[in-house]
Amino acid sequence: MTSRRWFHPNLGGVEAEQLLLSRGQHGSFLARPSRSCPGGFTLSVRRHDEVTHIKIQNTGDYYDLYGGEKFATLAELVQHYTDQRGGLLRERSGAPVELRHPLGCQDPTTERWYHGHLSGKEAEKLLMEKGRPGSFLVRESQSKPGDFVLSVLTQPLDKADRRPRVTHVMIRFQPDGKFDVGGGEQFHTLGDLVERYKKNPMVEKSGAVVHLKQPLKATRISASSIDSRVQELNKATDASEKAKQGFWEEFEMLQQQECRLLFPRKEGQRLENKPKNRYKNILPFDTTRVTLHDVDLNVPGADYINANYIRSDPEEKPGHGPGKVYIATQGCLQTTVAAFWAMVHQENTQVIVMTTREVERGRNKCFRYWPELHGSQEYGQVCVCNVAEYQAQGYCVRELQVWRPDQEEPPRAVKHYQYLSWPDHGVPAEPAGVLGFLDEVNRAQSSVPGAGPMVVHCSAGIGRTGTIIVIDILVDVIRRQARAARGPRLPERGRRPHRPASQPCTRAVPGTRGDHGALRRRV
Repeated sequence: MTSRRWFHPNLGGVEAEQLLLSRGQHGSFLARPSRSCPGGFTLSVRRHDEVTHIKIQNTGDYYDLYGGEKFATLAELVQHYTDQRGGLLRERSGAPVELRHPLGCQDPTTERWYHGHLSGKEAEKLLMEKGRPGSFLVRESQSKPGDFVLSVLTQPLDKADRRPRVTHVMIRFQPDGKFDVGGGEQFHTLGDLVERYKKNPMVEKSGAVVHLKQPLKATRISASSIDSRVQELNKATDASEKAKQGFWEEFEMLQQQECRLLFPRKEGQRLENKPKNRYKNILPFDTTRVTLHDVDLNVPGADYINANYIRSDPEEKPGHGPGKVYIATQGCLQTTVAAFWAMVHQENTQVIVMTTREVERGRNKCFRYWPELHGSQEYGQVCVCNVAEYQAQGYCVRELQVWRPDQEEPPRAVKHYQYLSWPDHGVPAEPAGVLGFLDEVNRAQSSVPGAGPMVVHCSAGIGRTGTIIVIDILVDVIRRQARAARGPRLPERGRRPHRPASQPCTRAVPGTRGDHGALRRRV
């Protein structure tokens, strides 16, 4: 159920009940923003001739039903309770609540395959450049306002002609509020229509089959349109005082559930590794997970830690190019501290960014994994000494020494930045603090030639962690593109650029540490 057509962004409780009772059946359900708990959501389910409303908590790190299973996204929560029927959801009386039939939303803009006011030529160009056979999108009809067009990249019937082409299918919006493709079955929503023809392909008059395989998603906006998009997202807060509700909806629309299905997470699901995960359903992808090397291979799961590499440019080969590498991980459990420090030592990490407090609103977010000031402690095979601590504006900096007593090497300096100005269930008061914090973090990272990936974590390792990494990547891309646009600064004619004798020359050489970027070597 990768489509999120069950999400209704502008629906209240009364409207949800009316919709489910008029259009639904026993087991029909939808999800909507909560009007009583801003930032949260509500699951409305029809049970025979009545509707049950179930509150969904959004902590900022995960989603749950105020207890029980925890999920990285709203879509994963709905997927879980839809797949596993048989009474997983129950009323207080014990009566089962089954999620059988998602009730589609009539607003097509809630679907990522909807591209709005896109012309036929623009759709063809987009599909030919970005798509592959079976890619599709839905757009407004420019020749018949009020109707829509399904544009699909198809393979020609003539096998000798291998060039794909774009097929346009008119979708008619009928006076009774239903949709069809010119006869035959009618549908309540565009989402219902698309889902049906994904399962049952259409056939052209020529005999060519029109397969709807993968949606071409509309997530980009131009930089010049950012102000209008922000205003649009803020509109939802005017009438009902739902703070930042539009942004929550936008975030949920951007979730790519296909990633959950395409990339396996089997290692985190192994019996021996389950206790090492802070949240049962928030697991690292097997393809990019950090694997611990110097471990006893006779111990099942000894190489496992809930952590993933993240690259600013996934297409870039490790050690080639200016792209940055991060490690995103969860906040330590008491039982995973040794694995955490083994990872830090193994990856030659010089900077750790912690975006949570150990305890927030009475909940344990992260086990304290460093010693007290001027203290030392062994964590598995790694020793850590807390040399110094000082407070900056909105964050705390700790200077740590890290070494392995069984290896003949001097202690490594590791800087630990704990950002304290990110409130639970909220966002920093203003962006300058975050940007200043990241400037300081990047200065520390770049000051150590050959430094390994920066380790970033919050509690779950996906919310604040992902936000910090994305902001840092975007700022880095903006700066690099600005430098490229300005072009190289040439020295004055007839003069050679001067380099002080005390300043060594550096050049980039292929990294000797595999995936972790180019090392810089003095020559």
